[in-house]
Amino acid sequence: MKYLDEFRDAKAVQRVSKTIERTARHPWNIMEVCGGQTHSIVRYGLDRLLPSEITLIHGPGCPVCVTPIELIDAAIQLASHPDFILCSFGDMLRVPGSSGDLLGVKAQGGDIRIVYSPLDALDIAQGNPDRQVVSFAVGFETTAPTHAMAVLQAQQRGLQNYSMIVSHVLVPPAMEAILSSPGNRVQGFLAAGHVCTIMGYEQYQPIAEKYKVPIVVTGFEPLDIMEGIAMVVAQLEAGEHRVENQYTRSVQPTGNLEARRVIEQVFEIGPRTWRGIGEIPESGLRLTSQFAHFDALQRFADRLSLSIQPTIDHSECQSGLVLQGRIKPSECSSFGTRCTPEHPLGAPMVSSEGACAAYYRFRSHEVTEPMS
Repeated sequence: MKYLDEFRDAKAVQRVSKTIERTARHPWNIMEVCGGQTHSIVRYGLDRLLPSEITLIHGPGCPVCVTPIELIDAAIQLASHPDFILCSFGDMLRVPGSSGDLLGVKAQGGDIRIVYSPLDALDIAQGNPDRQVVSFAVGFETTAPTHAMAVLQAQQRGLQNYSMIVSHVLVPPAMEAILSSPGNRVQGFLAAGHVCTIMGYEQYQPIAEKYKVPIVVTGFEPLDIMEGIAMVVAQLEAGEHRVENQYTRSVQPTGNLEARRVIEQVFEIGPRTWRGIGEIPESGLRLTSQFAHFDALQRFADRLSLSIQPTIDHSECQSGLVLQGRIKPSECSSFGTRCTPEHPLGAPMVSSEGACAAYYRFRSHEVTEPMS
């Protein structure tokens, strides 16, 4: 596959692996922030190509996984009402709330539409003027521009029956929360390339300087990830802590300025609860006062008596420890037995970016997919 095979070339990956082996002289713990990177690491067995000195820690880089239970419960309640249509990305439907999931609501007749773009919900709202259409706006900075554009277009079209549940989270505050937590083991980061494509990477420099950790913006293919690890290890061994960009084919220092402008026009930064982690200050996006009438939780709180209270995961679920990088998915006593993709106890077993799902798919029987 043109422009992709070269980043999955096994010989090139092996060469970088040898470079890491020659460079690493001390034990180092490196966290990949993005769930997409986690899936590539587990799928291709990249962690097994590293010398014993290097430990990879899986981070909270799955926006579906960290969407708080109380927002899922709110989406379930709205989707259960006959006057509503709920629009959502497909991987949210199996994520468990406090009692059930959206797929169960759909099976019972709830009108839930799987969309591939937030803009699709606008057409659904325009085609159903007698019903309320609510978009479940989930994601990191990567999907925030299209949700922001959906709000601007809804305003422009005069759609009175469109609103959204906002659950956008921001990566840099989560990295700081990890670094400042008691018992932190992370000594270097692979930053998420798709987030930095939107936001750039200048905002990471203060984190690198404050906590003395190297941060390397990294892509998602095997060669990307191994090169990112090599760059982090080189800095750690040299006692350096800079922000570097491995993903140069996609990321610029300032990111996509137009996309950032749209985000800033529609959203403002505020505290956000992360499922399995807790509240992280200034780590989420919410609609500004100018667009607050598109906030479904405010708009329908009285009508539907929505009670948005913090809720904890199933008592057997250790996904919070997985999301914080404190345990591997396979170290959870419920992994693969009480918790499976068909019967998940927590969100990381459901999402296509969840660490538990990656381990279940590629490590349940210790099989990894070979590189081309």
